[in-house]
Amino acid sequence: MKATDVVLTPIHKEGHTYIAIFFAAALALHFFISPFLGWVGIVLTAWCIYFFRDPNRVVPDHKGVLVSPADGTVCAVVDAVPPAELGMGDEPRTRVSIFLSVFNVHVNRVPAAGKVTGLAYVPGKYLNAAASEASEENERQLVRMTTEDGHDIAFAQVAGLVARRIICDLKEGDEVGRGDRFGLIRFGSRTDIYLDKGLSAQVAVGQTMIGGETIIARSE
Repeated sequence: MKATDVVLTPIHKEGHTYIAIFFAAALALHFFISPFLGWVGIVLTAWCIYFFRDPNRVVPDHKGVLVSPADGTVCAVVDAVPPAELGMGDEPRTRVSIFLSVFNVHVNRVPAAGKVTGLAYVPGKYLNAAASEASEENERQLVRMTTEDGHDIAFAQVAGLVARRIICDLKEGDEVGRGDRFGLIRFGSRTDIYLDKGLSAQVAVGQTMIGGETIIARSE
């Protein structure tokens, strides 16, 4: 990795407006209220830039692996019935959940190459994204896909306590590549992935994930 890649990390387009608002507010605070508050605003502007960073990733090219759809920390690896909205049946599957704090990269990535076969948006609550009930009760965007190896999987963008917008750029029928960017959640959130039979989770609770790079599952 080049040093310039660290210093000049790309910013997701969704962040441009927010960064401008934060910076304008910092200037207003500095000149019209208090220089100290202005510096506080500058710190918050720096955080906003940091939040919307969109770094490039080195996607593994190993056959039969799935990569993490998000940066963050694995908060659960459990058996769970996939979302009814996607029509995947009522047999439990391994679900890996990743909690994203406000300091993690929030750009989401496709776990595997394949075809998008279903999408569903579900309105809901804004519970703490680390809570077990968040997967079923919070606002969420659901995606179903068939991988190039023929596995039927699903993944979900789940809003958190302070998240108020889920962005998903996928459409049904899209052909996607492993590690492709597909959306973003602001601010603080959770991402779930439901594995198919023949896929085994390769992560444990508490493990740090790098979206698009960390192998989250592989074919058995």
